Amino acid sequence: MMATAATSSLNWPEDVLRLNAICPYYTMFPLDFPLQQLAARPETTRVLDPFCGRGTTLYAARLTRLPSVGIDINPVAAAIAEAKLIQVTPGSVVRLARQILNSGLSGEIPEGEFWRWCFEQETLRELVTLRAALLEMNTPTAAMLRAVLLGILHGPRNKGVPSYLSNQMPRTYASKPGYAVKFWTKREMEPARVPALAAIERRVQRLLGAAPLAHGGKVYLGDSVETLNRLRQKFDLVVTSPPYYGMRTYVADQWLRSWFLGSSPEVPYGSQGQIARQPNQKAFIQALAEVWTATARRCHQGARLAIRFGSLPSARTDPEQMLLASVKESKAGWVVKEVRQAGTPAKRNRQAEQFGKAGSAIDEIDLVAELVDLPR
Repeated sequence: MMATAATSSLNWPEDVLRLNAICPYYTMFPLDFPLQQLAARPETTRVLDPFCGRGTTLYAARLTRLPSVGIDINPVAAAIAEAKLIQVTPGSVVRLARQILNSGLSGEIPEGEFWRWCFEQETLRELVTLRAALLEMNTPTAAMLRAVLLGILHGPRNKGVPSYLSNQMPRTYASKPGYAVKFWTKREMEPARVPALAAIERRVQRLLGAAPLAHGGKVYLGDSVETLNRLRQKFDLVVTSPPYYGMRTYVADQWLRSWFLGSSPEVPYGSQGQIARQPNQKAFIQALAEVWTATARRCHQGARLAIRFGSLPSARTDPEQMLLASVKESKAGWVVKEVRQAGTPAKRNRQAEQFGKAGSAIDEIDLVAELVDLPR
Protein backbone atom coordinates (compact mmCIF):
# COMPACT_ATOMS: atom_id res chain seq x y z
CA MET A 1 0.00 0.00 0.00
CA MET A 2 1.25 3.48 -0.87
CA ALA A 3 0.46 6.89 0.55
CA THR A 4 -2.35 9.02 -0.83
CA ALA A 5 -0.59 12.30 -1.72
CA ALA A 6 -1.99 15.41 -0.02
CA THR A 7 0.13 18.23 1.35
CA SER A 8 -2.43 20.06 3.46
CA SER A 9 -5.05 19.31 6.08
CA LEU A 10 -7.36 21.48 3.97
CA ASN A 11 -7.77 18.43 1.72
CA TRP A 12 -10.03 16.87 4.36
CA PRO A 13 -13.32 18.08 5.86
CA GLU A 14 -13.07 19.53 9.34
CA ASP A 15 -15.04 16.70 10.94
CA VAL A 16 -12.56 14.12 9.60
CA LEU A 17 -9.73 15.90 11.44
CA ARG A 18 -11.43 16.18 14.83
CA LEU A 19 -10.04 12.95 16.25
CA ASN A 20 -6.56 14.43 15.91
CA ALA A 21 -7.61 17.01 18.52
CA ILE A 22 -8.90 14.44 21.02
CA CYS A 23 -6.77 15.90 23.81
CA PRO A 24 -4.96 19.25 23.94
CA TYR A 25 -1.24 18.72 24.36
CA TYR A 26 1.16 21.57 23.81
CA THR A 27 4.15 19.63 22.42
CA MET A 28 2.90 19.18 18.90
CA PHE A 29 3.53 20.22 15.33
CA PRO A 30 0.85 21.02 12.73
CA LEU A 31 -0.72 18.13 10.84
CA ASP A 32 0.54 19.66 7.60
CA PHE A 33 4.17 18.89 8.48
CA PRO A 34 3.83 15.07 8.30
CA LEU A 35 1.34 15.38 5.43
CA GLN A 36 3.93 17.27 3.38
CA GLN A 37 6.54 14.60 4.10
CA LEU A 38 4.11 11.85 3.08
CA ALA A 39 3.30 13.67 -0.14
CA ALA A 40 7.01 13.98 -0.89
CA ARG A 41 7.39 10.20 -0.52
CA PRO A 42 4.31 8.62 -2.17
CA GLU A 43 6.08 5.24 -2.23
CA THR A 44 5.95 5.08 1.59
CA THR A 45 4.51 1.86 3.03
CA ARG A 46 5.01 2.33 6.80
CA VAL A 47 5.63 5.42 8.97
CA LEU A 48 7.58 5.82 12.22
CA ASP A 49 7.67 8.53 14.88
CA PRO A 50 10.15 7.75 17.71
CA PHE A 51 9.02 10.84 19.69
CA CYS A 52 5.34 10.59 18.85
CA GLY A 53 3.87 12.90 21.50
CA ARG A 54 0.13 13.12 20.96
CA GLY A 55 0.37 11.22 17.67
CA THR A 56 0.05 13.83 14.92
CA THR A 57 2.35 11.87 12.60
CA LEU A 58 0.29 8.75 13.24
CA TYR A 59 -2.92 10.53 12.34
CA ALA A 60 -1.38 11.87 9.14
CA ALA A 61 -0.49 8.27 8.25
CA ARG A 62 -4.07 7.21 9.00
CA LEU A 63 -5.40 9.92 6.71
CA THR A 64 -3.14 8.69 3.93
CA ARG A 65 -4.11 5.04 4.49
CA LEU A 66 -0.81 3.85 5.90
CA PRO A 67 0.15 1.85 9.02
CA SER A 68 2.39 3.61 11.53
CA VAL A 69 4.31 3.11 14.75
CA GLY A 70 4.81 5.68 17.49
CA ILE A 71 7.01 5.63 20.59
CA ASP A 72 6.89 7.93 23.60
CA ILE A 73 8.15 7.68 27.17
CA ASN A 74 5.32 9.80 28.59
CA PRO A 75 2.23 7.70 29.49
CA VAL A 76 -0.10 10.63 28.80
CA ALA A 77 1.31 11.14 25.31
CA ALA A 78 1.17 7.42 24.55
CA ALA A 79 -2.45 7.17 25.70
CA ILE A 80 -3.50 10.08 23.49
CA ALA A 81 -1.53 8.82 20.48
CA GLU A 82 -2.98 5.32 20.83
CA ALA A 83 -6.46 6.70 20.18
CA LYS A 84 -5.31 8.00 16.78
CA LEU A 85 -4.93 4.41 15.56
CA ILE A 86 -8.19 2.98 16.91
CA GLN A 87 -11.37 2.21 14.97
CA VAL A 88 -14.42 2.21 17.27
CA THR A 89 -17.91 3.67 17.10
CA PRO A 90 -19.21 6.50 19.29
CA GLY A 91 -21.92 4.17 20.57
CA SER A 92 -19.46 1.55 21.80
CA VAL A 93 -17.53 4.15 23.80
CA VAL A 94 -20.69 5.54 25.39
CA ARG A 95 -21.95 2.04 26.22
CA LEU A 96 -18.70 1.20 27.99
CA ALA A 97 -18.81 4.41 30.00
CA ARG A 98 -22.43 3.78 30.98
CA GLN A 99 -21.64 0.18 31.95
CA ILE A 100 -18.81 1.31 34.22
CA LEU A 101 -20.86 4.01 35.89
CA ASN A 102 -23.87 1.73 36.32
CA SER A 103 -21.75 -0.95 37.97
CA GLY A 104 -21.48 1.11 41.13
CA LEU A 105 -19.16 3.84 42.31
CA SER A 106 -15.72 2.57 43.27
CA GLY A 107 -12.13 3.67 43.58
CA GLU A 108 -10.24 5.77 46.10
CA ILE A 109 -11.27 9.42 46.08
CA PRO A 110 -8.30 11.78 46.54
CA GLU A 111 -8.53 14.10 49.52
CA GLY A 112 -7.41 17.65 49.97
CA GLU A 113 -8.34 21.22 49.17
CA PHE A 114 -7.40 20.94 45.51
CA TRP A 115 -9.78 18.06 44.84
CA ARG A 116 -12.56 19.79 46.74
CA TRP A 117 -12.26 22.85 44.50
CA CYS A 118 -11.33 21.20 41.20
CA PHE A 119 -14.30 18.84 40.78
CA GLU A 120 -17.86 18.83 42.06
CA GLN A 121 -18.25 15.94 44.52
CA GLU A 122 -20.47 13.70 42.38
CA THR A 123 -18.44 14.42 39.25
CA LEU A 124 -15.28 13.39 41.11
CA ARG A 125 -16.93 10.15 42.25
CA GLU A 126 -17.82 9.32 38.65
CA LEU A 127 -14.33 10.22 37.48
CA VAL A 128 -12.72 8.00 40.13
CA THR A 129 -15.03 5.12 39.14
CA LEU A 130 -14.11 5.46 35.47
CA ARG A 131 -10.43 5.69 36.37
CA ALA A 132 -10.51 2.54 38.52
CA ALA A 133 -12.28 0.50 35.84
CA LEU A 134 -10.11 1.68 32.95
CA LEU A 135 -6.91 0.85 34.81
CA GLU A 136 -7.96 -2.80 34.46
CA MET A 137 -8.97 -2.64 30.77
CA ASN A 138 -6.89 -2.79 27.60
CA THR A 139 -9.48 -3.10 24.82
CA PRO A 140 -9.61 -0.61 21.91
CA THR A 141 -12.89 0.82 23.22
CA ALA A 142 -11.36 1.32 26.67
CA ALA A 143 -8.31 3.01 25.12
CA MET A 144 -10.57 5.43 23.24
CA LEU A 145 -12.65 6.17 26.33
CA ARG A 146 -9.44 6.74 28.31
CA ALA A 147 -8.17 9.27 25.75
CA VAL A 148 -11.54 11.03 25.59
CA LEU A 149 -11.51 11.43 29.37
CA LEU A 150 -7.96 12.77 29.28
CA GLY A 151 -9.21 15.37 26.83
CA ILE A 152 -12.14 16.53 28.98
CA LEU A 153 -10.49 16.09 32.38
CA HIS A 154 -9.63 19.77 32.74
CA GLY A 155 -10.26 22.94 30.80
CA PRO A 156 -12.08 26.27 30.82
CA ARG A 157 -15.62 26.74 32.02
CA ASN A 158 -17.91 27.94 29.25
CA LYS A 159 -21.25 29.70 29.45
CA GLY A 160 -23.26 26.95 27.76
CA VAL A 161 -23.19 23.19 28.19
CA PRO A 162 -19.90 22.29 29.92
CA SER A 163 -17.17 20.70 27.81
CA TYR A 164 -14.77 19.86 30.65
CA LEU A 165 -15.19 18.12 33.99
CA SER A 166 -13.05 20.46 36.10
CA ASN A 167 -13.35 23.90 37.55
CA GLN A 168 -11.68 26.67 35.49
CA MET A 169 -8.29 25.42 34.29
CA PRO A 170 -6.12 25.47 31.13
CA ARG A 171 -6.69 22.77 28.51
CA THR A 172 -3.10 21.91 27.67
CA TYR A 173 -1.60 21.53 31.15
CA ALA A 174 -2.85 21.15 34.71
CA SER A 175 -2.29 24.05 37.09
CA LYS A 176 -0.35 23.24 40.24
CA PRO A 177 -2.64 22.69 43.27
CA GLY A 178 -1.52 25.69 45.35
CA TYR A 179 -1.93 28.15 42.50
CA ALA A 180 -5.24 26.62 41.38
CA VAL A 181 -6.83 26.73 44.85
CA LYS A 182 -5.72 30.32 45.33
CA PHE A 183 -7.23 31.24 41.95
CA TRP A 184 -10.56 29.54 42.65
CA THR A 185 -10.99 30.71 46.23
CA LYS A 186 -10.11 34.31 45.43
CA ARG A 187 -12.86 34.36 42.80
CA GLU A 188 -15.24 32.12 44.77
CA MET A 189 -15.43 29.76 41.79
CA GLU A 190 -17.17 26.67 43.08
CA PRO A 191 -16.92 23.62 40.77
CA ALA A 192 -20.06 22.94 38.74
CA ARG A 193 -21.79 19.56 38.54
CA VAL A 194 -20.83 18.04 35.19
CA PRO A 195 -22.36 14.58 34.55
CA ALA A 196 -19.45 12.55 33.15
CA LEU A 197 -21.57 10.37 30.85
CA ALA A 198 -23.21 13.34 29.15
CA ALA A 199 -19.83 15.03 28.62
CA ILE A 200 -18.38 11.82 27.20
CA GLU A 201 -21.29 11.33 24.83
CA ARG A 202 -21.07 14.87 23.46
CA ARG A 203 -17.34 14.56 22.92
CA VAL A 204 -17.27 11.14 21.23
CA GLN A 205 -20.04 12.07 18.83
CA ARG A 206 -17.99 15.06 17.75
CA LEU A 207 -14.67 13.21 17.56
CA LEU A 208 -15.71 9.92 16.01
CA GLY A 209 -18.70 10.78 13.88
CA ALA A 210 -16.59 11.07 10.72
CA ALA A 211 -13.28 9.51 11.78
CA PRO A 212 -11.35 8.04 8.83
CA LEU A 213 -10.79 4.31 8.48
CA ALA A 214 -7.86 3.06 10.58
CA HIS A 215 -5.01 1.34 8.75
CA GLY A 216 -3.08 -0.38 11.50
CA GLY A 217 -0.13 0.38 13.69
CA LYS A 218 0.86 0.54 17.32
CA VAL A 219 2.01 2.96 20.00
CA TYR A 220 4.76 1.82 22.37
CA LEU A 221 5.26 3.34 25.81
CA GLY A 222 8.96 3.42 26.61
CA ASP A 223 12.45 4.55 25.68
CA SER A 224 12.87 5.07 21.94
CA VAL A 225 16.22 3.30 21.57
CA GLU A 226 15.22 0.29 23.64
CA THR A 227 11.90 -0.02 21.82
CA LEU A 228 13.40 0.39 18.35
CA ASN A 229 15.94 -2.33 19.10
CA ARG A 230 13.07 -4.74 19.77
CA LEU A 231 11.01 -3.93 16.68
CA ARG A 232 11.05 -6.04 13.55
CA GLN A 233 9.14 -3.82 11.10
CA LYS A 234 10.94 -1.75 8.50
CA PHE A 235 10.02 1.86 7.72
CA ASP A 236 10.28 4.13 4.67
CA LEU A 237 9.48 7.43 6.34
CA VAL A 238 10.27 8.85 9.79
CA VAL A 239 8.62 12.12 10.84
CA THR A 240 9.28 13.36 14.37
CA SER A 241 10.00 16.25 16.71
CA PRO A 242 12.30 15.54 19.68
CA PRO A 243 11.88 17.39 22.97
CA TYR A 244 13.84 20.62 23.06
CA TYR A 245 17.02 20.65 25.08
CA GLY A 246 16.28 21.62 28.69
CA MET A 247 12.52 21.04 28.46
CA ARG A 248 11.85 19.06 31.64
CA THR A 249 8.30 19.89 32.63
CA TYR A 250 6.33 17.33 30.59
CA VAL A 251 5.53 15.11 33.59
CA ALA A 252 4.81 17.89 36.07
CA ASP A 253 2.61 19.81 33.64
CA GLN A 254 0.55 16.70 32.90
CA TRP A 255 0.26 15.62 36.54
CA LEU A 256 -3.55 15.49 36.64
CA ARG A 257 -3.78 13.36 33.51
CA SER A 258 -0.99 11.19 34.89
CA TRP A 259 -3.09 10.64 38.01
CA PHE A 260 -6.00 9.49 35.86
CA LEU A 261 -3.68 6.96 34.23
CA GLY A 262 -2.70 5.50 37.61
CA SER A 263 -0.07 7.79 39.11
CA SER A 264 -0.10 9.48 42.49
CA PRO A 265 -2.59 12.33 43.08
CA GLU A 266 0.36 14.68 43.65
CA VAL A 267 2.61 16.63 41.31
CA PRO A 268 5.76 14.70 40.31
CA TYR A 269 8.64 17.08 39.66
CA GLY A 270 11.19 14.58 38.39
CA SER A 271 12.23 14.06 34.76
CA GLN A 272 13.58 10.51 34.96
CA GLY A 273 13.99 8.91 31.55
CA GLN A 274 13.29 12.02 29.51
CA ILE A 275 15.87 12.71 26.82
CA ALA A 276 15.76 16.46 27.45
CA ARG A 277 17.03 15.98 31.02
CA GLN A 278 20.62 15.42 29.84
CA PRO A 279 23.11 17.42 31.95
CA ASN A 280 24.67 19.32 29.04
CA GLN A 281 24.38 19.89 25.31
CA LYS A 282 27.02 17.31 24.44
CA ALA A 283 25.12 14.59 26.31
CA PHE A 284 21.85 15.67 24.72
CA ILE A 285 23.34 15.53 21.23
CA GLN A 286 24.71 12.06 21.94
CA ALA A 287 21.31 10.88 23.23
CA LEU A 288 19.62 12.12 20.04
CA ALA A 289 22.34 10.47 17.94
CA GLU A 290 21.56 7.13 19.57
CA VAL A 291 17.92 7.49 18.54
CA TRP A 292 18.88 8.27 14.92
CA THR A 293 21.17 5.22 14.91
CA ALA A 294 18.45 2.93 16.27
CA THR A 295 15.99 4.44 13.81
CA ALA A 296 18.28 3.75 10.86
CA ARG A 297 18.47 0.07 11.79
CA ARG A 298 14.71 -0.15 11.39
CA CYS A 299 14.58 1.63 8.03
CA HIS A 300 14.91 0.58 4.41
CA GLN A 301 17.76 2.05 2.42
CA GLY A 302 16.62 5.34 0.91
CA ALA A 303 14.27 6.04 3.81
CA ARG A 304 13.48 9.66 4.59
CA LEU A 305 13.98 11.23 8.04
CA ALA A 306 12.15 14.52 8.64
CA ILE A 307 12.73 16.32 11.95
CA ARG A 308 11.19 19.49 13.30
CA PHE A 309 13.25 20.97 16.11
CA GLY A 310 13.53 24.17 18.09
CA SER A 311 14.89 25.63 21.27
CA LEU A 312 13.77 27.12 24.57
CA PRO A 313 14.47 30.86 24.68
CA SER A 314 16.21 30.32 28.02
CA ALA A 315 18.45 27.48 26.81
CA ARG A 316 20.75 29.70 24.72
CA THR A 317 21.31 27.02 22.12
CA ASP A 318 21.41 26.89 18.34
CA PRO A 319 18.84 24.23 17.42
CA GLU A 320 20.16 23.84 13.88
CA GLN A 321 23.71 23.15 15.00
CA MET A 322 22.57 20.77 17.74
CA LEU A 323 20.42 18.78 15.34
CA LEU A 324 23.06 18.64 12.61
CA ALA A 325 25.61 17.50 15.20
CA SER A 326 23.29 14.72 16.40
CA VAL A 327 22.75 13.37 12.87
CA LYS A 328 26.51 13.48 12.18
CA GLU A 329 27.29 11.85 15.54
CA SER A 330 24.91 8.96 14.80
CA LYS A 331 27.21 7.69 12.00
CA ALA A 332 24.21 5.72 10.79
CA GLY A 333 24.15 6.52 7.09
CA TRP A 334 21.84 9.53 7.28
CA VAL A 335 22.81 12.21 4.74
CA VAL A 336 21.26 15.63 5.30
CA LYS A 337 19.48 16.83 2.18
CA GLU A 338 17.84 19.99 3.41
CA VAL A 339 17.66 22.30 6.41
CA ARG A 340 15.12 25.08 6.33
CA GLN A 341 13.42 27.50 8.68
CA ALA A 342 9.97 26.34 9.78
CA GLY A 343 9.08 29.72 11.26
CA THR A 344 8.09 30.68 14.77
CA PRO A 345 5.42 28.41 16.25
CA ALA A 346 2.22 29.85 17.64
CA LYS A 347 2.52 30.28 21.40
CA ARG A 348 -0.10 27.62 22.09
CA ASN A 349 1.96 25.09 20.09
CA ARG A 350 5.34 25.85 21.57
CA GLN A 351 7.43 23.47 23.59
CA ALA A 352 8.85 26.60 25.19
CA GLU A 353 7.35 27.83 28.44
CA GLN A 354 3.73 28.10 27.42
CA PHE A 355 2.18 29.75 30.39
CA GLY A 356 2.99 33.41 30.31
CA LYS A 357 6.46 34.93 30.23
CA ALA A 358 8.02 32.65 27.68
CA GLY A 359 10.35 35.18 26.13
CA SER A 360 10.93 35.61 22.42
CA ALA A 361 10.33 32.37 20.56
CA ILE A 362 13.17 30.93 18.50
CA ASP A 363 12.44 29.85 14.94
CA GLU A 364 12.00 26.12 14.54
CA ILE A 365 13.86 24.29 11.79
CA ASP A 366 13.01 21.37 9.56
CA LEU A 367 15.79 18.92 8.71
CA VAL A 368 15.36 16.27 6.01
CA ALA A 369 17.85 13.42 5.64
CA GLU A 370 18.05 10.27 3.54
CA LEU A 371 19.43 6.89 4.55
CA VAL A 372 22.07 6.19 1.91
CA ASP A 373 23.97 3.45 3.72
CA LEU A 374 22.35 0.88 5.99
CA PRO A 375 24.08 0.70 9.41
CA ARG A 376 25.84 -2.52 10.31
